[in-house]
Amino acid sequence: MAKPALGRGLGALLSGSSPAGKPTTPAPPATNLSSPAPMPDTHERVQRVALGRIRPCSFQPRKKFSEEALRELADSIKEQGIVQPLIVRDKGDHFELIAGERRWRASQLLGLPEVPVIVRQADDRAVLELALIENLQRENLNPIEEAHGYAQLIEQFQLKQEEVATKVGKSRAVVANALRLLRLVPAIQEALRDGLLSVGHAKVILGLPNEKQQKVAADRVLKDGLNVRQTEALVARFQTRGLTGKGPGSITPLATDANVVDLENRLRERFGTKVRLKYSQGKGSVEIAFFNDDDLERILQIVGVKVD
Repeated sequence: MAKPALGRGLGALLSGSSPAGKPTTPAPPATNLSSPAPMPDTHERVQRVALGRIRPCSFQPRKKFSEEALRELADSIKEQGIVQPLIVRDKGDHFELIAGERRWRASQLLGLPEVPVIVRQADDRAVLELALIENLQRENLNPIEEAHGYAQLIEQFQLKQEEVATKVGKSRAVVANALRLLRLVPAIQEALRDGLLSVGHAKVILGLPNEKQQKVAADRVLKDGLNVRQTEALVARFQTRGLTGKGPGSITPLATDANVVDLENRLRERFGTKVRLKYSQGKGSVEIAFFNDDDLERILQIVGVKVD
């Protein structure tokens, strides 16, 4: 099944994009791109600029680029040229990339003297939104890069999670759960960034109440190669207050029903925050954590409570 496109798409964020069905001016034959990008319309002009005048964008959420993939793209460009122009904005003494950093890097590998570009007007927020959407559509971001991108939109431009979700075409729960990953200790974030831990592992580990427990659990997962279900069972054995004093890797067994642990994890997924479920013989309580007024309002909306 084809994966649906994200909400607004790349073109909607750039004022020069053509509406569906409107004829577009094709790019010159001197060019290639391994993935889609906004096509120029009849009001735009493709021009060639010196490669050395183009700088990467500071808002680019993607920090790691596969050398092998860049080399493959460079080989493709060498054979066919750059089919789709880079999108840039004029910064006076240089041009800043809006879209097309992989093509720019591959062109550097080839030592190209110049590349085709389209110059557009865009403010910082539009550039960050576009960079996020471009990478999310192509699934180029690792989970931590994606989370940092959302966080930057929220912190730098004072957006709410719901607004960020709308802009990038994701559900609010997806954004909230991604942001939760930034609460992990740096070492676990790095393992997640490198693909040593999955998002499923990370969500389970986030259920532990402190960083020390999280680190011990992650180390155990990596050492023993535990899958997500096995990680859930491991987390269920941690006592509420954490590790004993018997050593850095010791844990105290806790007689927790695996079904309760599973339900607790599903609640965390639904609310996009830390959830604690206490259950015993048909009685108990559910504790849902929030970290600011916007977070509380979001949770209330999920459970259907309107704030006057």
